[in-house]
Amino acid sequence: MTKFTLSPLFVLLFLVLLCTKSWAKSEEFDESDEENDVASVPSCCGFSSPLLIKKDQWKPIFETKFGQISTVQIGEGCGGMGPYKIHSITLEPNALLLPLLLHSDMVFFVDSGSGILNWVEAEATSSEIRRGDVYRLRPGTVFYLQSKPVDVFLGTKLKVYAIFSNTEECLHDPCFGAYSSITDLLFGFDKTILQSAFGVPEEIIGLMTNRTQPPLIVHDMLSTPGEANTYTWQLQPRLLKIFARYVSAAENKKKEKKTKNAKTFNVFESEPDFQSPNGRTITINRKDLKVLSGSMVGVSMVDLTQASMMGPHWNPWACEISVVLRGSGMVRVLRSSISRSSSSSSECKNMRFKVEEGDVFAVPRLHPMAQMSFIDESLLFIGFTTSAKNNEPQFLAGQSSALRFLDREVLAASFNVSSVMIDGLLGAQKDAVVLGCPYCAEGELEKLKVETEMKKRDDERKREEEEAKKEEEERREREEEEEKKQWPPQPQQPPQR
Repeated sequence: MTKFTLSPLFVLLFLVLLCTKSWAKSEEFDESDEENDVASVPSCCGFSSPLLIKKDQWKPIFETKFGQISTVQIGEGCGGMGPYKIHSITLEPNALLLPLLLHSDMVFFVDSGSGILNWVEAEATSSEIRRGDVYRLRPGTVFYLQSKPVDVFLGTKLKVYAIFSNTEECLHDPCFGAYSSITDLLFGFDKTILQSAFGVPEEIIGLMTNRTQPPLIVHDMLSTPGEANTYTWQLQPRLLKIFARYVSAAENKKKEKKTKNAKTFNVFESEPDFQSPNGRTITINRKDLKVLSGSMVGVSMVDLTQASMMGPHWNPWACEISVVLRGSGMVRVLRSSISRSSSSSSECKNMRFKVEEGDVFAVPRLHPMAQMSFIDESLLFIGFTTSAKNNEPQFLAGQSSALRFLDREVLAASFNVSSVMIDGLLGAQKDAVVLGCPYCAEGELEKLKVETEMKKRDDERKREEEEAKKEEEERREREEEEEKKQWPPQPQQPPQR
């Protein structure tokens, strides 16, 4: 049983698209402002950021021997809610990401490894996380993350992909960033304010503020309590002596509050929405994971076997931002505008691009797309959709085709063919959603190479034309300067008699 249902409204809208010639006639490669970057893909109509960010374009935020955090920004103009920040958080075994305060909504997917997520919202909560888990933390949550020792089954490192966005209740300030360290928050205040706020001696605040601030990711002293930690444990004896004058022994022995356990959703251990020899898909929304309620983000996963394709489809309610987890493939995206006046615009051309592990790609809402794997390689990607409500993809072909619900005579008139041909067209494909497509990705890649070469030649021709135009302008300027030097003209001598 799949989650893909058909909306009559979007079927009719899509039919209008089919009645135009703009699809087949706008296959030129879009001209990007980025030079010498073959993989760079331009933005699309109403979508001002690139549709593809390559893995070498991730920007590092923080890095130590215990882990690193990198980021990309994509999806500006996506439903009016972008841009979206994607963070890649990688922790070495037995590492600790120190507490952070979330400024925005955070939905994450665990790509590899295992660990423990701890957070405080209304109460202290923790959850063991492992490869395939999906969860969400709300704005205002304080959280920290611990990685477990080496796991030969789940991977050596804990790697998490997280998307940060607005919520239905709150629009965060993008200048504030996705999160901040609680250390920065605490010591942004004056010492006098801190002393009064916490009700502790001046010596305590002095000791804390004079300490060297630890990096954001450190060795996990919680999992190895017998090992001394430079940043905290050496202070304990002195701190206890100071606190002893103000805190009773009974208060020191209070039992900690019981930590609540939370349940995540694992894409690899759950029943897929669709599965066949060509691949499988699964979509996670607020019905599957209650903590997504109120979030503007949903999650989906597509796993294509070799020589397969996620059939041509479009998302009626959401933009889709995907991270390639394994393998490589091709993505084809069509423009959704039917305006003939915009067909000449470079921002509204159909496009294709190659994706590889670590790449991030986006497809705007209502833009038809297809993702394809190569004949010798599978393709696995996780998608963050910009709507947590049921975003049911509408498919063009196969047993789930939206066209099957339209009148055959109307379809025949749309394509200027007989209804018999329409019957044959819609009845031939017995599969649905994920289809076999041998050498489709290879064909798209060859077309991309041709388009890229054509673009290079066009760019070279334009460059030569601009240089020739500049040289002509400079020549005219020199001639005008020479004429000015000879001004006023010398009077001519009258002829002698």
